[in-house]
Amino acid sequence: MQNQFILLFLFFGLTSIFAQEKTKILSKDTLSLEAIDPLRPAKASFYSAILPGLGQAYNKKYWKVPLVYGAIGTSAYLFVDNQKKYNLYRNEYKNRLGGNISENPSIAKLDESRLIAAQKVFQRNRDLSALFMVGFYILNIIDANIDAALSQFNVDEKLAFKPVIIKNEISSSNDFGFALNYSF
Repeated sequence: MQNQFILLFLFFGLTSIFAQEKTKILSKDTLSLEAIDPLRPAKASFYSAILPGLGQAYNKKYWKVPLVYGAIGTSAYLFVDNQKKYNLYRNEYKNRLGGNISENPSIAKLDESRLIAAQKVFQRNRDLSALFMVGFYILNIIDANIDAALSQFNVDEKLAFKPVIIKNEISSSNDFGFALNYSF
């Protein structure tokens, strides 16, 4: 029953996103007409949520895709590695409680309190790795959304915020400031 709701949700969610009419807002503040797509940030976020890095590819920021996979992949690797080590020390502790002989000579030297401490360390590291994995996944979605939204801003040379140095005629010194220029 639950699987049917998930499939139904995905079906209606995907069809509503792809079935929407594309609206273009034309900006006439410059000589050339630029098409602004108001759904671009939402599409980029959706693509990144479905497959990490796809939103960055949609925004044509291909250099970010390896960074996304590197961050999420490293966190996933550390999660799996810490889970294996946690299970190793946990199984050793259980075997000792059951009266069995250790199979691993490096762990056989440890007493029970150190086995418990090692379990806690690897469990904490595993949980932190999971937290980082989720954090990098969310950061991937936010980056795709913000990049898509900022890519539609007008950044031509007619609108500029530049530092300037002005020669002061009275005191014969240079003054430093910022100038906001808008040329028509």
